[in-house]
Amino acid sequence: MAVRHRLIQASPRAVWDVLADGNQYVEWVVGPSEVTPKAGQWPQVGATIAYEVQLGPVRLNNESVVRHCVEGSVLELEAKAGRLGTARIAIELRPWGEQCLVIVDEHPLRGPGGLLHNVGVEALIQVRHRAMLARLAKLCEAQAGDRCRPDPAEPPGSVELGPGAGRA
Repeated sequence: MAVRHRLIQASPRAVWDVLADGNQYVEWVVGPSEVTPKAGQWPQVGATIAYEVQLGPVRLNNESVVRHCVEGSVLELEAKAGRLGTARIAIELRPWGEQCLVIVDEHPLRGPGGLLHNVGVEALIQVRHRAMLARLAKLCEAQAGDRCRPDPAEPPGSVELGPGAGRA
């Protein structure tokens, strides 16, 4: 199971606004090209978007279906990759001060993708998630603009601990 997280310097609301806009899917997800709404209203349960993924000379017609949604905090998708099978992708948003901790959890559900799932595939998913979360952060932080709250360099009232500090 590939789990990765990233602290985004934008509010959970700002991050949710990006996730809830199906048209922005191709801007933060690695791989898909142009998105076409297929069913429902994104991100309601059952909503489906279709897109093409190109892997070298191979073009795959894929789709993602919303399987679970808690507005503002959880979006769970089933990514369907044709003969390769399907995967569950869960995205959780947690408030972290005025920022947002985004946790992505992906694992195969059906088809050959589950049979071929191994440490090597897991490593590739981790690389893709790192890139995806970087793209999501860039998009959210740009849209949040002045509302973006980076960590202060040194918070007021902070105390620097020297060697041996904190030992009982």
